[in-house]
Amino acid sequence: MVGELFAFHLPHILLQFSEIQNIAEAVCNCMQISERTYLVTGGSSGLGAACVRRLVEAGANVIIADLNEKGGRQLESDWGSRVRFVKTNVTDTAEVDTAVSSASNEFGSLHGAINCAGIAIAAKVVDREGNPHSLDAFRKVIEVNLVGTFNVIRKVTAVMIQQEPEASGERGVIINTASVAAFDGQIGQVAYAASKAGIAGLTLPVARELARHGIRVVTIAPGIFETPMLAGLPEKARLSLGQQVPFPSRLGRPDEYAALAQHIIENEMLNGEVIRLDGAIRMAPK
Repeated sequence: MVGELFAFHLPHILLQFSEIQNIAEAVCNCMQISERTYLVTGGSSGLGAACVRRLVEAGANVIIADLNEKGGRQLESDWGSRVRFVKTNVTDTAEVDTAVSSASNEFGSLHGAINCAGIAIAAKVVDREGNPHSLDAFRKVIEVNLVGTFNVIRKVTAVMIQQEPEASGERGVIINTASVAAFDGQIGQVAYAASKAGIAGLTLPVARELARHGIRVVTIAPGIFETPMLAGLPEKARLSLGQQVPFPSRLGRPDEYAALAQHIIENEMLNGEVIRLDGAIRMAPK
């Protein structure tokens, strides 16, 4: 009797299992990381280096585009054939072209970019002695952070739109790095805040434009993170900064940024958004 019941229900069980498999496959028809290739600017240290490590651990190939040759070469040595370092100034179109071409030349394709290259300065509009902010310094921050990010966006997009899409129609994903300074800019951060606000501002229009090509664009706005920018501060000052974060009351860790970047790559519904990664901090004026 039991055997007859099992024989009767088995085809139905197999059919249901097949349907579950089909649903699972449909759900997973989003951008994968394993055996895909990503370009990471600023990938020699800090947030970028954490992304490089996480991507390679997940089976990806990575092009590191950075001026920091020592850090880049070290990662290249650590991870072997899956990582290639290309010395790159993101404001130099020829150098960005070389980095982007390296992805195709070395690994055959390019499936995404994570823009982590950036600089910061501290300067008031007018200092205590009445001297105005250096216009050259302001331009440099805008040039590296904002123009450099857009330079990479336009170049990787030109390559990715030529590729065959995934089963879901997706061709690639671009992740940019803004900052909470884009929204809570402090006194002395005028250049940095302006550059990061620009990155936040371009996210939606670029995502809308590239949607028809199956390319997603998402920006992460990190709070206070353990990066080379903060490495020079005394330990007491770094602890103080971390204690300003509501919860967890500490500095963010680069791997937490990388974890979010990985989730963005794998979650097809994330698009055209700026995501704050900041422990609920809202920066004071100074």
